Order: sequence, then structure tokens, then C-alpha cells
Amino acid sequence: MLFHTDAAQSVGKIPTKAADLGVDLLSVASTLGATCAFLLGRSLARDWVATRIEGNASFMALDRAIAAEGWKIVLLTRLSPLFPFSLLNYALSLMRVSLRHYVLASWMGMLPGTVMYVYLGSLARAGVEDRSRTAAEGTLYAVGLVATIAVAVVVTRLAHRALANRTTTAS
Repeated sequence: MLFHTDAAQSVGKIPTKAADLGVDLLSVASTLGATCAFLLGRSLARDWVATRIEGNASFMALDRAIAAEGWKIVLLTRLSPLFPFSLLNYALSLMRVSLRHYVLASWMGMLPGTVMYVYLGSLARAGVEDRSRTAAEGTLYAVGLVATIAVAVVVTRLAHRALANRTTTAS
């Protein structure tokens, strides 16, 4: 498996096997989907994508930053919600980034969000299960939720700041 929650499993009674499988499947599926869009943007949809981002100052700055720092910028765009993912997949296909760097940076950049969404899903499932929870389990779920959201917010802010610095420098 790509990501495991061994620490949570050691506490006991936390349904992590399904969450591990969810992270693995969602991570692979989202990376494959992004890669398909990237390849489509490099081939059949190239003209359509070019007209959609033509003259967009944000994407032009992003292109200059990618030319200078490649996969690092792709990673930062995936960590930051600055650009919509669906358009970003196609826009990046027109930029100077290799397929290998695109796939690896996209996977790494989408992984924190994937973990957060799967964890939130596991919390929702645990909330509707027909069994009572101990206070320790409830506390563990709450702490895990707060920590997951806090990490997502901090990573997003750091990525946004770093991306802003790099696109400004590349201008």
C-alpha cells in the first residue's frame, strides 16, 4: 500500500484497513485521471486548451516558473487551491514539464488532500455505525480530524506562499 495508518491501528478499533485502501485507490485514480487529461491536452485538445489559457497572467507566470523550476512548481500547484485542478491538468500539458515530472509531482501534491478526504469519509462512516464509542475513541477521532485539517491548511498556505514567490521571481 502507498500510505498506511499504522500509528492509528496501534491504538486499536479504528477502521484503518478500509481507509488505507481508500487512500491507495483514490490516489492512483486521481493521478491516472490527471495524467489522462495532461496527455489529452498535449495531443487532441491542444488548440482548445491554448485558447482557454491564452492571455491569462497567472498561467503565463506559472509557465515561466515551470521553465525555471519544473516539477517543484507542479508540486506546489497541486498543494495550493490557487488553480482549479481540471483546468490545471490541461494547462500544464502546454507547459515545459516532462510527463514523468508531472505524474510524480501531481501524485505527491494530491496525496495530502486525498488522505484528508478519505479520513473525513472514515469519520462519517464511523459516525453512522451502530455501536457506541469509548471516550478515548471519540477523542482520537476528534484529534485526528483537527490535525488533518490543520496540516491541510498549513501545507496549502505554505504552498501558496512559495508559489507566489516563484511566479513573481519568474516574471
